[in-house]
Formats: sequence, structure tokens, C-alpha cells
Amino acid sequence: MSLFDWFANRQKTEPAIQPRPEREIADGLWTKCSQCGVLAYTKDLQANQMVCLECGHHMRTNSHERIQQLIDPQTWTPLYEGVQPIDPLNFRDRKAYTDRLREMQAKTGLTDAVQTGTGTIDGLPVALGVMDFRFMGGSMGSVVGEKLCRLIEYGSHEGLTVVIICASGGARMQEGMLSLMQMAKISGALERHQAAGLLYIPVLTHPTTGGVTASFAMLGDIILAEPGATIGFAGRRVIEQTLREKLPEDFQTSEYLLQCGFVDAIVPRTQLQKTLASLIRLHQPGSPPSAEPPPSDSNSQHHSPDTHAHLLPPTPQS
Repeated sequence: MSLFDWFANRQKTEPAIQPRPEREIADGLWTKCSQCGVLAYTKDLQANQMVCLECGHHMRTNSHERIQQLIDPQTWTPLYEGVQPIDPLNFRDRKAYTDRLREMQAKTGLTDAVQTGTGTIDGLPVALGVMDFRFMGGSMGSVVGEKLCRLIEYGSHEGLTVVIICASGGARMQEGMLSLMQMAKISGALERHQAAGLLYIPVLTHPTTGGVTASFAMLGDIILAEPGATIGFAGRRVIEQTLREKLPEDFQTSEYLLQCGFVDAIVPRTQLQKTLASLIRLHQPGSPPSAEPPPSDSNSQHHSPDTHAHLLPPTPQS
């Protein structure tokens, strides 16, 4: 018997080695950071408010998680959940607008792209609005504008600080001019809120763009932003083609806007609750606000030419 035949016979008699079955990993058990590529245990990420433990990258989070991160347990009271979107223009692109709305509502469990309500942050009462990018890119339609406007007016009536977590691609194209009018409506409500000497803080997250940036996102008494957030109105390519200039690499980031004075502070998500509580406590009025509702005619209210005047010390008289 040749050596070759001996080896061939031996391979036939030896049992075949069975391949080890691949270990199944439960879906959602691990999350990969889009910035550094590190795999992290999802529960550890959630405990760190979806901030990468390796590089500090702030991953996108939804409105339910935002409320849990900011509001004290058992204090959240939703407002205006019954406001439902409609299709005033009978809009249709690749599919009907009504079909898109139904799909988003089933996917997210939300009626539209914002949640509004009241609660406490470290024991301090606030009126909070949280936009959700999962719902049609956080686009601002009539329902988003109506709910935020009602929230601000409720905060003005009750003497509450208003905080809005912004995350949006801009106005909702399917509602045309009706979506653009929400910019003016919310801005008017904020003017009355600030004229009453009450605090408004927007928090700009990734991304905050379009009509949201052009209205209530930039009208705060104190404007906060998360690290690395994209904040702007028009897209980078459109601006470069218009100006015919190459823009800086960090253009339209929260860090760039901080240098230019558009943002007052960049606050990591893990420190946001503590920072908001400190700011609200610092601006608490010396006496409780009047429980009387504001006049129905906004023209009868006094409008200071400086909407930030209530934050400044009185000017000494000569």
C-alpha cells in the first residue's frame, strides 16, 4: 500500500469534523457607533443616554427617550395628544400624504413629529416640547406648529419656563404654505411669552435645519446645543453654489456656531438635565406669577424692544 492510499483510507475511517454552528446574537443587543465604529452593549449605551462610551459621539434618540432623560419620574403629563394631522392639499407624490401619515403613526406610535407636555426637571416645573426625527424627518407641519404654539401659550398662562428640544429637517412640503405659516405663529407666541418676563430655552440637536432654525430654534433667551449637531437653514451644497466659495469643514456644526455667537453653550446630553435645572432655578422670579390668563388681544400687551430685557439688571437713572 502506497503512502497516498494509506492517508486516503485513514481519512475515510476518521469521523468528519462538524463545523461549529454560528452563535446567534439577539437583534438590538449590540450597537455600532457611526463615528468610531466601536461595538457597544446597547443597555450600556442607553444607561449613558445613547452617548458613545468610547468617543462621546451623540447618537440619535427619540422623543420618548428624551422625556425619560429630562423629566423627573412620574411627573410627565402629556398635552394636546388629540390634535391630529389632515391632508388639506390632497397632496400626493409617490404615495398619498394620508398613507405616509398612517405609516409613520404606526411605526412611531406618535400622532405627529412632536410631543408636548408638562413635568418637572429636578423639581422645577416646565412646559416641554420634544421633536422626533423618526416622524417624517421631524418636519414641521400644522400639527407641530399648533401643539408648540398651544404649549407656549399654556406656559405663559401658568408662568412656566418653556423648553423645546429641536430635531427637524424643516417645514413639511406636503402641507405647502400652511407649514411655513407655523414659523410666524410660533414666533408670535414666543414674543408674548418673553414679553411676560418668562424664560424660553431651545436645545438644538442633530439635525436642526430649515424653517425650524429660521424660527423658534433661534429665538431663545439662552440657546443650547448638543456636541457635533448639524444646525443650519439651507444645505451646505446650496450655500457653496450660491457663494461660490469652499466652506469650512466644521461649517454648520454646533461648535462652529458657538464660535460665531449663534449658540450660547454646548452641553453634553448627560449634563443637559442638570444644566437646564440650573438655568431655570437661576431665572426663577422672586414672586409667583399671576394666575390670571393673558389678555386675548395681544396688542394690549406691552412689548419691550429688547426681548431679553427681563434677563438684564435695570439701567440706573441719571
